[in-house]
Amino acid sequence: MKIAIIDYKAGNTASIKNAVENLGFSCIITNNPEEILKADGVIFPGQGRAGQAMKNLKEMGIDKILSRITKPFLGICLGMQLLADSSEEDNTKCLSIVGGKCIKFPAELKTPQIGWNKVNFIQPSPITEEIKNGSYFYFANSYYIEVENKYIVGKTDYGINFSSIIQKDNYFAIQFHPEKSGTVGSQLLNNFCKLC
Repeated sequence: MKIAIIDYKAGNTASIKNAVENLGFSCIITNNPEEILKADGVIFPGQGRAGQAMKNLKEMGIDKILSRITKPFLGICLGMQLLADSSEEDNTKCLSIVGGKCIKFPAELKTPQIGWNKVNFIQPSPITEEIKNGSYFYFANSYYIEVENKYIVGKTDYGINFSSIIQKDNYFAIQFHPEKSGTVGSQLLNNFCKLC
């Protein structure tokens, strides 16, 4: 069993790899579309700006294969936001995997939101098993994804209530950083890896 961590020059892939391997799972960091499609699971981390990230994905030919993945898929932070149809950041056309739109927090809120915040579970999901409702995770975001309610697993309050965990079929996505979220972050990653 091998999990592919996508390297598109927009994510802290090394820390995700360490976190996955510390849980006892095998993973590779790759930007090879064939390796990504062959993997037993895919992690799509992300930091930085939506426009540059989509440019990188297109140059590597990764943008065209992400919607074809049938194995468990986990988008993290920017990797969650890019699953929308579009993002207000850089007025970017995104991957259209979960639909919806990525929106900037209202101007009166300090951005980025950096630090620990609570996630309230709206509905059950395999990636939140054995995690207490209302647990705190580590966030660093200025944007959030607005998506259909049926896909929202968890919500977080930062001046507004926004979706912080979503699931559509085999696609899971989280707005926070599990590798920086202590034991609850490790539990969530472990739950995901066990699906692969």
